[in-house]
Amino acid sequence: MALNPTLRDQERERVARHVLDLVKERGSEIAWTVAMAESGLTRARFEALFDDYDDLFDAVAQTWLAPHMAVMEEVVASHLPPQRKMYEFFRRRFIISQGRFRDDPEHFTILCEMGAANFERVRSYVDLADHYLCELIAEAQAEGFFAGLEIDEALSLINQMISNYTLPDALIYLGDKLTEQKLARIVDTMFIGLSGEAGTDASGVNTLKVAF
Repeated sequence: MALNPTLRDQERERVARHVLDLVKERGSEIAWTVAMAESGLTRARFEALFDDYDDLFDAVAQTWLAPHMAVMEEVVASHLPPQRKMYEFFRRRFIISQGRFRDDPEHFTILCEMGAANFERVRSYVDLADHYLCELIAEAQAEGFFAGLEIDEALSLINQMISNYTLPDALIYLGDKLTEQKLARIVDTMFIGLSGEAGTDASGVNTLKVAF
């Protein structure tokens, strides 16, 4: 008998959480056949829930990234001033990742490796984060910030400036060198100086000219 959509989603999430627990317990990515055998479900029921390994990975990624998605949506819907809103957009996700890394560095590292190996499966989450960031940039520009920059250009610049706080792997290499205080200074600096008003020869800065 087919599951209704709500029960199906609940069962998919239960299996995804179990797979995350298995990754933590065994210290490696979990194969499709192992996930099926350990799920407590019949083969037919498991295959009714997941079309293939990619579908299972999607469910695992969705479960792992759900807290990040939730805080992004909260920030975008908030009525904070532009600078604070931008800071919270990055800070809240960073705090989640930092907490997970500190709790279990080995598990965190394995999941980062899984994400890198299956990047096309998580690209949609990266694209969604960029979509939300574009909304924040547009709101900031409406109040006079990031003057003279196209939204896509501002998006690219901000992503490059802030990447250490959005790429989970950075925690593995930089650890406690990444702090909320430093993030706040970076965001403040972006709002003070990120502009295209100095012309195309100095896009994003006020006085420094780039020589070619």
